[in-house]
Amino acid sequence: MSQSLRIALATGQLRRPLAETLRELLDLLVDGRYQVSGPERRPGDDLVATTGWPPADEARVAYYRTAIRSGHRPVAVVLAGARALIVDGHHKIAAYRAEGVTASVVQISPAQYSDS
Repeated sequence: MSQSLRIALATGQLRRPLAETLRELLDLLVDGRYQVSGPERRPGDDLVATTGWPPADEARVAYYRTAIRSGHRPVAVVLAGARALIVDGHHKIAAYRAEGVTASVVQISPAQYSDS
């Protein structure tokens, strides 16, 4: 992931349109159409980690905890489906949970098709 995208997600300062900002991540997904929404507040309790949990880098979690306490809202990226998967932001979600604050996420969802 590029440094500029990492910074945007870490600070919550995402440019519009989101699909362009997140192009690097979207290109990794199976071919298809996706909707990108957010950032929005979402409880982290139902999010499923896609790497080991809890995240091993406690210093990174502490960094995000400090940012959250200071009023910043770092953004995690979630892939919606039968279960919401954390695509990027495991340390951020861990920090939100530890601080008891609702997480800020961008959600990627398969686009709904219509025959009409």
